[in-house]
Amino acid sequence: MPVFWRKLSTCLRCQFSGENSKGDMVLEFKGMMGGLYKITEWIMRLAVINLLWIACSIPFVFIAIVVLLTPAATTDTSMDSLIWGLIFLAIIAPFTIIPASSAMFSVARKWVTGDEDVPLLKTFFRSYKENYRQAMIGGFIFVILAAILTVNMKFYSGNTINSLGFLVYLFIVLFVFLIAAFFNFLSILAHFHMKIWQIIKNSILLTLGNPIQSIGILVVNAFIIFIGYRFGKGFMYVFFTGSLIAYSTFWQFNRNLQKIQTKFEKQNAEKELLEQETKGNEIK
Repeated sequence: MPVFWRKLSTCLRCQFSGENSKGDMVLEFKGMMGGLYKITEWIMRLAVINLLWIACSIPFVFIAIVVLLTPAATTDTSMDSLIWGLIFLAIIAPFTIIPASSAMFSVARKWVTGDEDVPLLKTFFRSYKENYRQAMIGGFIFVILAAILTVNMKFYSGNTINSLGFLVYLFIVLFVFLIAAFFNFLSILAHFHMKIWQIIKNSILLTLGNPIQSIGILVVNAFIIFIGYRFGKGFMYVFFTGSLIAYSTFWQFNRNLQKIQTKFEKQNAEKELLEQETKGNEIK
């Protein structure tokens, strides 16, 4: 057992620092010891990335806690305080939690695509720096769209004209799809090198073109949040919830992307075969 923990600590140190010394990164455990090592390693990965995500979102997290936990935010007579708090959160989100989420998704991308031993700190902060501008601009756009939908929902929910009441449900559906599009935006930003408008356009098209997959992302993420609240309370939110959502979301995105690529490859193969048959008939 001491040998196991010594080798494990050496491997974890290499993941933090990005070192790759000979023999240190190649650990082979079998049976129960191998399973224990794998579980410990993944717990460490998820916890570290989640903590980095929170650390880079400190202003947003602090204000969110203040807004949600203060007595003024839980009374009907002080809804203005809650509304202003949410507005302030929306303003600072593109500068804090959204770029941090983009960096977290970049690490999750490495894990999903098979690069599990990627150095965590180096990968996270490099992605944070490289994608900060696009994440910030995209964050502002999604915040503005969410604000427009929220204002419309509030307006039509208080409208006395019955014929316009159905518009509330329409805006609720659009708001749900906007959340799904935001998750696709983070996945595309982590996976492709595109201009910001192309990323936003593709995230919306991917969401509308694959509604079942988009709903699946939201259902799984909602389940992760529920489990964190029901069983882990603050512990799960601090150490695992964000990184689990990033991994789950990108895994579903990558699976859907592979299906789309396979479909296009099949269509291209059928098209080439049809062209060859046409040329053969012309020769005859």
